[in-house]
This record gives sequence, structure tokens and C-alpha cells, in this order.
Amino acid sequence: MARQRDERIDDAVLAAVTALVREVGYPALTMEAIAKRAGTTKPAIRRRWKSQKHLVVAAMADEKSGVVEIDTGCTHCDIVGHLEALRIAMDDPALGQVLPALVADLADDPELRATFLTAVWGPRREACVVSLDRARARGDLRPGLDIDLVVDLFAAPVVFRALFGHLELGPEFSEDVARAVLSGVGTGEGPLHQEHGRTT
Repeated sequence: MARQRDERIDDAVLAAVTALVREVGYPALTMEAIAKRAGTTKPAIRRRWKSQKHLVVAAMADEKSGVVEIDTGCTHCDIVGHLEALRIAMDDPALGQVLPALVADLADDPELRATFLTAVWGPRREACVVSLDRARARGDLRPGLDIDLVVDLFAAPVVFRALFGHLELGPEFSEDVARAVLSGVGTGEGPLHQEHGRTT
């Protein structure tokens, strides 16, 4: 009979990975440090995760940083909320400082890349898609839009600036991106932007 997996160890290991990445960064992360912080052993960790890269992706998925559910009835407000959550998440070492090095690892491992896209990036995209579907149902978006493309148009500027750091990524950036993209994909009708109790 197979021994039941102790979820307490799983939780402790994932929490240890997230904490250590914030403290020492992704390149300096080691199995020894993870095991010590989690109060377990390297063999116990290796029985649960295929590699350290897989463990990091699992921790990122468990953290769910930047995943928000928003329904204000205002398309602009909802999109700004999603972008702000992503901006703040990208400023967190547990996501933003891991991605540059992890991207290279993902390129060499199609299976891990698929896991990352599904478990880490997928929930963020799906939350935004839900908001865009509501916006389309309200008539705020032009019919026939490729929603996946629209999500990429919103997220790409935030991710690009966070990864390369060539320009500041301040809180006003989310407003600017939302306004710029909606001016191209919106219908110009409906409550796209509510400010100080007024619809504009």
C-alpha cells in the first residue's frame, strides 16, 4: 500500500521556496537551503518534484501573486485593477525577478514550459478574460475581437518594462496602458471609465 503524501511537507517546501527566492534570488536558490528552511530533507523534496525548476514553478503557481477577480461594472476600472495586480506581482522578487532566468530554463524544457503557462500564467490570463467577456457582453468592446490578443496587448507593456527596467513602472502606468488599449479595441460606448462618480 502506498504511503499517503504529507501535504504539510508540500506546503512547507513551497513556502520555503517563495521566501528564499525573495531573500536570495532565483540563481542562488539551492535544495539544501530549501530543505533546511522547510524542516525536511532533499530526498523528501526530490520524491515530490522532478527538479528544482519544477519546484520553483510549483511555488509560483501556489503563490498566485497577481491573480485577482474584479467586477466593478466599469471595463476601464476592471482592466486597471488587473494591470495593477500584475505590476505589483512583477515587482515581487518571487515572480518578477525569477522570470528572466526561468524563461531560459523553460525554453529547454517544453513540458515545464507547458506547466508554467497553465499553472502560473494561465490563472492571470483567465481572470482578465472573464473581465473582457463581461465587457464584450456590455457592448464595451468591438465585436469579433481576438480576446487572447487583447489580453496580450494589456499585459505585454507591464511585463516588458518589468523585465528590462528601461523605464519606470509606476502606478499611473496601468491607467495609461488601459486607456491606450481600450481606445483601440473599445466601442466608445458604455461605462468604460468611471471617475469621481461620473461616467466618461
